[in-house]
Amino acid sequence: MDNDNEIAGDPLAIPHLLPPAPEHPATVAQFAALAAALAGDRACWAPLVRYDAVSRWYHRLLTGPGYEVWLLSWVPGQGSGRHDHGGSNGLYTVLSGALTEHAVGRGSRVLTPGSMRVFAPGYVHEVVNASLEPAASLHIYFPGLTEMRMYARPHAEPAPRDVLTC
Repeated sequence: MDNDNEIAGDPLAIPHLLPPAPEHPATVAQFAALAAALAGDRACWAPLVRYDAVSRWYHRLLTGPGYEVWLLSWVPGQGSGRHDHGGSNGLYTVLSGALTEHAVGRGSRVLTPGSMRVFAPGYVHEVVNASLEPAASLHIYFPGLTEMRMYARPHAEPAPRDVLTC
């Protein structure tokens, strides 16, 4: 018996009935998907990576309306210094190697390839390559990064006198 309510054919094959695909990311989830897609496309970023022993290397990989994507490299010992990203939201993912993030009030964590951190304006952190191998990371800022405020590190507490330090 035929059902008069049945749709003949594939409704997805009729493009004018589908909602338009967004041209650019607009949500955190879409930016995270963009970062994951770019990270997975090693041919897109790996040939561009350079390692500089004097300073962190960076390259603007992509821009879109209201956002930008940066590729960074880190040799062992290099770090960002304690900073925020002004009024920008953002996220970053490790592409190769390992990076340690020290977030003010949130402790430290080691990030390895595939790890992703999302942050809002005012998030203060420091990222450093504390490993013995070089690292690369991908950073997305929305809106694009116009300000990066640096913060002094708090002074370390002096070691108690009864503890030997070498």
